[in-house]
Amino acid sequence: MTNVTIFKSKDAVTSTGPRELSDFAKSLSTGGTTSRRIQTNTNGTFKRIINGEQIGNAVRGEINVIILHALPKVSRIYYAEKFDPNKEATLPDCWSNLGDKPEVAAANKQHSNCAGCPMDIKGSGDNGGRACRFQRRISVLLADDPSGDVYQFNVPAKSLFGKGTGNVHPFESYVKYLILNGESPDAVVTNISFDSNADTMELLFTPMRGVTDEEYAGVKTAQAKPETKRYTMITVAQTDGVKKQPPAVEVKPAPKVTRSTEPEDDIELDAPVEPTKRATKKQEAAPVAKKVMSDIVDAWGKDD
Repeated sequence: MTNVTIFKSKDAVTSTGPRELSDFAKSLSTGGTTSRRIQTNTNGTFKRIINGEQIGNAVRGEINVIILHALPKVSRIYYAEKFDPNKEATLPDCWSNLGDKPEVAAANKQHSNCAGCPMDIKGSGDNGGRACRFQRRISVLLADDPSGDVYQFNVPAKSLFGKGTGNVHPFESYVKYLILNGESPDAVVTNISFDSNADTMELLFTPMRGVTDEEYAGVKTAQAKPETKRYTMITVAQTDGVKKQPPAVEVKPAPKVTRSTEPEDDIELDAPVEPTKRATKKQEAAPVAKKVMSDIVDAWGKDD
């Protein structure tokens, strides 16, 4: 049996079908962690990216997925420097997975909590927006994909909020729409499409159908995988392999101030303090001659 024959006949090894790569094999081939994500592009296409490399051809217009997991709240992410495609990608300066406070691993935390952060104020960013952006990462299965591989999907900020029309919605509105109608996001095949009426890259989410019993079993299996939850979080080791820290921010020391609970002895509280003018050596007043005691006694005698 030749090597080629071994690989061609592997379907016959087990009655349940071809076996997936074991965790042991994956650890040898990828250094322990496989990174899978679906990338959206400004030209209206979706690409499968595995360990930083595109797999297969891009898909134009729309894809069908099953949403596996998402964090309960929208995340926040802040970059001090403007995006430059010619520079090496860096980790964000500050981020919050639950949008409440900076993560411990954030290199340049902007505030102790997101609600009071100056980067969360409208006008702190470009075009009157917020410098700290909203972000939503979800984990999905590709519908009709028998491999059961889990992918990360990053919902663009402009595709998060707003109101839908009928059953077509931005993401946050879409999830609420499903739940209000008694449907779970992980029990529905969701169509993700580019909005052809938008001036920028914006996505629309539409329910297509309920999952089959076989698909639902695959959903439960996929939800037990560690990457399903990990893909929804912003971490130090980013899913796309970015590990470079952002440039360090120079922190200027606070001025030293001497404080006291009592006023100085030589300062009148009610009177304004006039600045002291120093006389030059040429303008120094002549010293006044001191009177001796005998002169003072003589003066008393003359008054009598």
